[in-house]
Amino acid sequence: MLAATSPQPAAGDCLDSRIDALASLCKASADPLRLQILRVLRKDSFGVSELCTLLDMRQPALSHHLKVLAGAGLVATRREGNSIFYRRSELGQQPGLDAVQQQILDTLDELPLSGNLARHLAEVQAQREANSRHFFRDNAHKFRQQQDLIASYEQYADTVAQILHDAPLARLDTVLEVGPGDGSFLAELSPRFRRVVALDNAASMLERARATANSAGLGNIEFVHGDTRHASLSGLQADCVVINMVLHHTPSPQQILRDVAGCLAPGGVVLVTDLCRHDQAWARENCGDLWLGFAPEELAGWAHEAGLADIASVYLAQRNGFQIQVRLFGHPNTATRNAV
Repeated sequence: MLAATSPQPAAGDCLDSRIDALASLCKASADPLRLQILRVLRKDSFGVSELCTLLDMRQPALSHHLKVLAGAGLVATRREGNSIFYRRSELGQQPGLDAVQQQILDTLDELPLSGNLARHLAEVQAQREANSRHFFRDNAHKFRQQQDLIASYEQYADTVAQILHDAPLARLDTVLEVGPGDGSFLAELSPRFRRVVALDNAASMLERARATANSAGLGNIEFVHGDTRHASLSGLQADCVVINMVLHHTPSPQQILRDVAGCLAPGGVVLVTDLCRHDQAWARENCGDLWLGFAPEELAGWAHEAGLADIASVYLAQRNGFQIQVRLFGHPNTATRNAV
C-alpha cells in the first residue's frame, strides 16, 4: 500500500507567490514617508512613540505605514515590556528578493537626512541619553543595590577577568573602560596595562570610580567625563576596550561599538558583558535600563558592522532568570577561538 503524500504546490502557485511578494515590496517602498521610516531605521531601532516624534505624525497614521512595511518584510519588531520597537529586517525574509531589497536600502542610505528629521533624531537620542544619565546621577549612592537586582558584579567579574587574561592581545599598553561604574573592574585593569582610561558620561559615577581607584592606590588611571565621541579619545589606540553591563543603559549601543572599534589598535580586542534579551520591564524604572538586554546575534551583528569579528562567547545563567553574555570581539585578522 502506497503511503499518502501531501500535494506539492504547482509551479504556477510558487510563481504567483513570488510575484505577490515582489509587488508588496515595491508597494511598500513606493511611498516617501515609508522610505523616510526605513532611512531612520538604518542604524537603530525605535519605539512607536519615538517614531511619531521623529516623523511628526500621529500614531494611527504611522501604525498603518509600519504595518505595510512589516507585511513586505522590510521591518521587524521586538517587544520590550509594553513597548514595541521597530528595526529593519534582516535579508532573506522574502526568498529571492534579497537583491532588490538590498538595492533599495543601499540607494536610500546614500541620501542625507532632511534638516528637520536630523534635528528630531538628535533630540530623541539626547533624551535617551539624558534619561540614563539622570538615573545614575540620582542613584549613584545605591549603585550596587540597583546592580544586584539583576546581576551583581561578583556574578560575572571572575569570568570577564579570565577571558581578558586569555585574550589574544598583541600589546598591554592602553585599555579603555567605558562606563566603569563604581570602579571595581579597574583593579583588574590597572595592574595589567600601562595606561587605563576610564570613561563615563555620569559625573557622579565617575567620582565613585575615582574614589575606588584612589582607595586602592591605582595611579595609572585617567578619568574622562564624556561619552565615546569625546575629543580626548581622538587618536587613542587602545589595545583593549572593556564595556561591562553598559550597553543596555545607552541610547545607541551599535554606535558605541562603532566608536570603540574606531579607536582600537591593530590586534586589539573589545570585551563586552551585557544581558541577554529578557522581558522584565520593571528593570527600566528600577535599574535605569533603556534596553531589555540583547539577542546574542544582535550584538554580533553590530560588532560585524563595526568591522569586528567574534573571538569568544560565554553565557552565564542567573538564578533570577536573567542570563549574561560575555563577548570578545576583535579585528578579523585577530586569532579566533571559541569558548563555551
